[in-house]
Amino acid sequence: MEMLQRHVQALDERVAALEAAPIRVAAQEASSPIDEGDTFWALTGLRSRLPEDPSTAAGEVMLVGSLTLPTGAEVSWQQGLGTQGLLETDWSDQSSVLGALGHPVRLELLRHILLGTHATADLAEMESLGTTGQLHHHLRQLVATGWVRQSGRGSYEIPASRVVPLLACLIGAQR
Repeated sequence: MEMLQRHVQALDERVAALEAAPIRVAAQEASSPIDEGDTFWALTGLRSRLPEDPSTAAGEVMLVGSLTLPTGAEVSWQQGLGTQGLLETDWSDQSSVLGALGHPVRLELLRHILLGTHATADLAEMESLGTTGQLHHHLRQLVATGWVRQSGRGSYEIPASRVVPLLACLIGAQR
């Protein structure tokens, strides 16, 4: 029983830490033109929104993106999280989500879905994605971790809320 109480207390502490650091998510059209002379225009905008007193906030990390996919779908996404809350949470909870991106076939599968191939039958025709059984295994992994969702029978898509984070992960992986 004591072990269960410690586990519940640890969960309570993690929830409290997450609630203390608000996540801001928004999707909107750009309201002002980009100053071509300001290389760090996004960073400048972020800094202007942070409190001036450094003791009140440790900072913020943001994912921002606006793009038109090859399918013609437009995606605009903004997500931010205070660094204090981010640094104090247990990162191991994200290991399965990040781990799902750690397989070359899954990355190739995500790329094809973003490019507009949604039907399992069409994906199964691509030799680079392996056998039908392997394809379904990889799709299950991506669905379980939220990178992909089923959009109909035998059809998959990447939710709009995951497109920019996925592309940001790829940018972060560049050396």
